[in-house]
Amino acid sequence: MLSTGLPQGAVPKLERPGPLRDRVYEALLELITTRALQPGQHLVESELAGHLGVSRQPVREALQRLNTEGWVDLRPAQGAFVHEPTEEEADQLLTVRTLLEAEAARLAAANAASAGVTALEELCAEGERAVAADDVDGAVALNARFHTKIMELAGNAVLAELAAQVDRRVRWYYTPIARQRGKQSWIEHRALIAAITDRDEQRATQLMREHTEHTRRSYHQRAK
Repeated sequence: MLSTGLPQGAVPKLERPGPLRDRVYEALLELITTRALQPGQHLVESELAGHLGVSRQPVREALQRLNTEGWVDLRPAQGAFVHEPTEEEADQLLTVRTLLEAEAARLAAANAASAGVTALEELCAEGERAVAADDVDGAVALNARFHTKIMELAGNAVLAELAAQVDRRVRWYYTPIARQRGKQSWIEHRALIAAITDRDEQRATQLMREHTEHTRRSYHQRAK
């Protein structure tokens, strides 16, 4: 384990293109989103700089940006800490997600061509394999890709833009319950694919609303 509590191999490699502060920001955000950096964890600039192979300045700038966006809390005389989301914060975001995703499912059922359905089936099969292999990180990533694909098939650019704004936070909340949701989540995905294939807009909307509500309830019940 690294001194900041990062699993070995968890630190992403910084891509060369683009300003260094942006690359450091993306790396830290990915570590937070995947919970390699846990909520409440103390973030020490010098240690993070060492792990990422950069100076402290871009780390400081990235932490300030993450603080502005609500991912990090900067506490006077204490330093930076990964934000610990409240139950209310999670509930509000996951409720908005339900509204966006339900409309995306309806539009996907109205618009999706056979190639789009095939893509969903392939992602679902990959997700099922990840669950069977107990690959939580893989399942979380594939879950995000599956929902992004439905949003793409919906064909509404404004809806997709709004969904993209909450996507990373959805992953953040989904990660700790991914194993709990496990196989059932992908069973629900299969039912969604069937509704989209049948062009049943009402059924697709209902299934997506139920699916995202299951995730919301599972998050609130995770510690019980």
